[in-house]
Amino acid sequence: MKQGDRFEICPPIIKSGKHPLTKAESLLKIVTFYGSPRPGGNTEILMNEALRPLAEAGHDITVYPLNALNIRHCQNCGGCTETGVCVLRDDMTGIFSAIRAAERIILASPIFFHSLSAQAKAMVDRCQSFWCEKYLLKKPIPAGPHGRKGLLLLVGGMKKENAAQCAELTAKAFFRTISVPEHETLSYGGVDGRGDIEKHPTALKDAYEAGKRLAL
Repeated sequence: MKQGDRFEICPPIIKSGKHPLTKAESLLKIVTFYGSPRPGGNTEILMNEALRPLAEAGHDITVYPLNALNIRHCQNCGGCTETGVCVLRDDMTGIFSAIRAAERIILASPIFFHSLSAQAKAMVDRCQSFWCEKYLLKKPIPAGPHGRKGLLLLVGGMKKENAAQCAELTAKAFFRTISVPEHETLSYGGVDGRGDIEKHPTALKDAYEAGKRLAL
């Protein structure tokens, strides 16, 4: 995979790098949630650049294009309170399993009205079942041999310094709820027109380096 290559967005995608890892290295399970409704936009470009070093290293990558999936909104029904299991049945069923198995999780979203996109927020809200499992039932997701780490990618048109603050707080709550104790955030404001992220002086390089760090 080279710079400019895209992960085609169709539900869900499983990608692995062209070059297998050596025996001394370990394969990571990486799950990515793509929260933009716009294919080929700035969020996707930034996401692909973060995924590029991971694909090149041969790690297992699954991309969930949230806008294309059937994800109902959380009904606040209390069905998960005693069991930690969501009672709704839709595409979140597969996402729940993927989150449990993942060792690295990436959330990529545009910033809409100072927050995550509706697509990303719907997925996050449905993770209330993980909150019940972790905090009420005292059963956090096991860290596994490689631990659990996250990466948050945010792109928005607003230039204000606090434009990403609410989105970051929501994402932090999401990561901690699914037992991801640490994550890195990259956020870029003043990026509105299609492809404008490619004009940013450091964004693509930042994303590539963040992707490399995620595997450490």
